[in-house]
Amino acid sequence: MVTCTYFSAPDDGSALGVLDAFGGPDRTTFDVVSLKGIDPVVVIAQLEAVLTACTYEEARGRPRSGQLLSSPEAEDAFVISVSDTLQEALASAAPSSLSEAAGPWCASDELQELGTTPEEAIEVLESLAGLAGRARAAGSRLYCWWAV
Repeated sequence: MVTCTYFSAPDDGSALGVLDAFGGPDRTTFDVVSLKGIDPVVVIAQLEAVLTACTYEEARGRPRSGQLLSSPEAEDAFVISVSDTLQEALASAAPSSLSEAAGPWCASDELQELGTTPEEAIEVLESLAGLAGRARAAGSRLYCWWAV
């Protein structure tokens, strides 16, 4: 399974620096949430669509949504941006909103293939919301280190 490590960084250059470290973002330097199978392109855009009441296509079309920041020629790891819209939606979501979003989000084909339950989806959403809130407070953005 693919490793998807979400983290916050002050800017794109700092985020790209994680490619120089073995194993991705260093927990002593970055605020990190590791999530198996929660890919930063399709699954995260699906989450944005659910949380912001837009279509998947609208979510994917937003600036920084699943944008590859590192070299496309990389063989083992990439850095991908998370949209500011999703970061703000997560940071400002009430726990009840996250619970409500978990059902529709985990009904996606991708999360169904992973066997994700609504309870597991809520845990993921709470982790991402915490990361987004801390990033907003620090003036940072969200990224994903995606290792294959």
